[in-house]
Amino acid sequence: MDQNIVGLSSMATRPLLADLSEHIRHTHKLPVHFDSAGGVEIARRVREGAEADLLVLADGALAELEKEGHILRGTSRPLWISQVVAAVAEGATAPALDSEADLRTALTSAKGIAYSTGPSGTALIALITRLGLADTLSDRLVQAPPGVPAGSLLVAGRADLAFQQHSELMDLAGVTIVGPLPGDTSISSTFSGAVLGTSSQPGRAGEVLDLLGSDAASKAARSRGMRAPEA
Repeated sequence: MDQNIVGLSSMATRPLLADLSEHIRHTHKLPVHFDSAGGVEIARRVREGAEADLLVLADGALAELEKEGHILRGTSRPLWISQVVAAVAEGATAPALDSEADLRTALTSAKGIAYSTGPSGTALIALITRLGLADTLSDRLVQAPPGVPAGSLLVAGRADLAFQQHSELMDLAGVTIVGPLPGDTSISSTFSGAVLGTSSQPGRAGEVLDLLGSDAASKAARSRGMRAPEA
C-alpha cells in the first residue's frame, strides 16, 4: 500500500483541503491527508521538525518558514485568496457595510469585536489603527484562541461582531455573514502551498501540490469562499 502523503494546514483551508483530499484520493489514487490547526501551532510544528510532506499556510507565514530553510526550494506557490468578512450572531440585526462610514459605525456600535490569531486578525487590528479607532475600541476587542473560529465568540455571547476568513465562518452554526468589508477597507489573505524539507516523498507531494493548484481545485475553492490568485 502506498504511504500516505501528510499535509499540515491552518484552519482557514481545512474544509477545502478535506474536500480536495478526498477527490485526489479517489480520482488520482494519491492517498493524502491534512492535519489542520491554528497557523501559529502549525508553524511551531514545522520549526520543530514535524514529519510531513506538504504545508498550506498564509503566504507571509509560509514565506518566513521558507527563509528559515524548512521548505523544499522552488516548491512554494500561491493557491487561493480568501476574503475577510464580518458576521453577527444568527437573529441579530446586521449592520450596513456599504461604505467606510458604515464600517466605522458598526465598529463603534459593537460592544464586543471578535477577531482571530491568524492573518485576518493581524490585518483587522492594522485597519482599526489606520481608521484611528485603536484607543476607542481597545477594551472591546476579543481575540479567539488559536484554532478557534472568531464566530464562535458570537455564539457564546462574548462578542456581537466578528471578523474572519469567509471560509471559516460560512459553515458555522449560529452565525450570519454580513459581507466583506467595503472599498479600501477590504481585507484578503493569500494561502500558499509548498513541499516540506522533511518530506520523505517529495515527488508525490509535488504531484498533490500541482493538483491543489489545478482548475478543478479552483472551482472547489469558490464553493468554499475562496478564489484562485490572478494569473
